[in-house]
Amino acid sequence: MPEYWFVSVPGEGNRTVTFQNFKAKIASSQNDLAEVAPLPIPEFKIGTLDTLVLLSEDLAKQDTAFESSANKLVDIIRSLLGAEAATKLAGSLSVNEKTIDNFLKTFQWNTMKYRTDKSLVELAELLNNEVASIDTLMKNKMANYSVVKGNLQGIQRREVGNLASRNIVPFVKKEHVVLDSEYLETLVVAVPKTLYKDWSNKYESLTQMVVPRSSNKIAEDEEYGLYTVTLFRRISEDFTNKCREERFIVRDFKYSEDAIEEQRRELEEMDASEKELWATILRLAKTNFGEVFQAWTHLKSLRVFVESVLRYGLPPDFVGFTIKPKLKQDKKILDILTTQYGHLGGSPSSRGGAHHHGGEDATGDDVIPGFNEKDYRPFVFFSLKLDTERQ
Repeated sequence: MPEYWFVSVPGEGNRTVTFQNFKAKIASSQNDLAEVAPLPIPEFKIGTLDTLVLLSEDLAKQDTAFESSANKLVDIIRSLLGAEAATKLAGSLSVNEKTIDNFLKTFQWNTMKYRTDKSLVELAELLNNEVASIDTLMKNKMANYSVVKGNLQGIQRREVGNLASRNIVPFVKKEHVVLDSEYLETLVVAVPKTLYKDWSNKYESLTQMVVPRSSNKIAEDEEYGLYTVTLFRRISEDFTNKCREERFIVRDFKYSEDAIEEQRRELEEMDASEKELWATILRLAKTNFGEVFQAWTHLKSLRVFVESVLRYGLPPDFVGFTIKPKLKQDKKILDILTTQYGHLGGSPSSRGGAHHHGGEDATGDDVIPGFNEKDYRPFVFFSLKLDTERQ
């Protein structure tokens, strides 16, 4: 996914002209460096300067958390799509039925969802609660899905492997076992191919009360043969222990005429349940990605507003816009912005405009969260980029 920048500069008394002049510098036929779109931000209730400074710090932390939440949802969608992620992931990421690119280019503050009569602190809390709620919901849904998928894989695993470990129900027929006997029972034993001769020579004498010549080979794979043997019930445990000493594996098995049908039905039901849950969670993840991304974009807009007031002063007079730099044009665009607005000066340890208008002095402790000297720019600048490439 490309990177998008949320930027604001002083409005200089005519925001429309300021925006058009800047757009001509980097997004005209002569200077095709980026795509530029307006970032309309409402006139919020501003409150006190101290509140804005504290809110700026909180919004920086929320920004990081929202980015993590959005990327987690991308990871969930990618993992659910599996092998199809390479071709279908991008098309699965939409916001309000728009592509991410189109949503950002046509961004409008959602006044129905995030009412502008609320304070900035209330709006930040509303956004935070919404994203936290989605985080919790998706965490629980994925945990439930992991259990169901794990159960299905467990059932599927029993159908593969060698005769010492796999499901042996399909191999044991009614005629292979003694049924309804008060004293006798039939055990099923996996014997390594290299020990066939040992089995034939030893099974009758491993313990007392083994029925002579009762052993028959009923199945075979590349490693093991599956043998039946009939003996008295009361020595089954002793016989099993003796088999273990000889590397013969007595399978935990009780014959049931209905077992094959029951297992087939269990597999079908678990498979259907997993597929249904997969579709539900994929749909939910796509929807919630849109909700989180929308919240994240609104949070970026809040950050632009708060930082613009702190930087440029009161009453608010700034122009917000989004920039989508074209390949390898980042530095040129930043150079143009810095050249035009470098006169604003400032540093991470001062927000000139708001303090000058407010009649308060900036102190060295008033540091912009998330910035240091090398990151600092003389204009408001935040970037947004999803990590859609990670595996």
